[in-house]
Amino acid sequence: MPQLTALSISIAVLGAVWSYLALGPLSGFVLVWAGFIAWGCFFHSGGDNKALVKTIAGNAYGAFVAWIAFLILRYVPMSALGAIWPAIVVGVTVFFLVIVASVDALSVVPATVYGYAALVAYSLHQPSAPGAEGQMGTGPLQNLTSASFANPLVLLIVSLVIGAVFGYASSQLSKALAKPDAVAA
Repeated sequence: MPQLTALSISIAVLGAVWSYLALGPLSGFVLVWAGFIAWGCFFHSGGDNKALVKTIAGNAYGAFVAWIAFLILRYVPMSALGAIWPAIVVGVTVFFLVIVASVDALSVVPATVYGYAALVAYSLHQPSAPGAEGQMGTGPLQNLTSASFANPLVLLIVSLVIGAVFGYASSQLSKALAKPDAVAA
């Protein structure tokens, strides 16, 4: 079968498996959308063994840096500065997403950005009460130091790692399904 068809079937089947797991038995322990972000990141990073390492390292590092930003904002409040303080914290922390790109495992800058963005989006989009969007200490932000899946860092890293592994698995399955001459091409 042609490589594109094999890849399409592989991603469709494993995408259904991932969705079932994330929305069923693993619900509360993984986020289906975060897994798909890492899955896509794996393919745009090269779709091979090195891409798996770079996706996992980059996504996890990006999520970790975003988590540090939230810790700073929560424990070093500067309410007198209004929106300037979060802007400064974001500016400083995203600097560290790019400056590490000389390290091979962190050389895919989009992977670090995806990890950062995923943690921020999840953390700010889950208010505990109407009108509490983005307020420190509400929703997932109240669990920044929890040693549980309520902590956005734990939840996102687990989701991103599993998503990257599913990306790798879909790549391997597509190679097995494709014609030998189509894989070599």
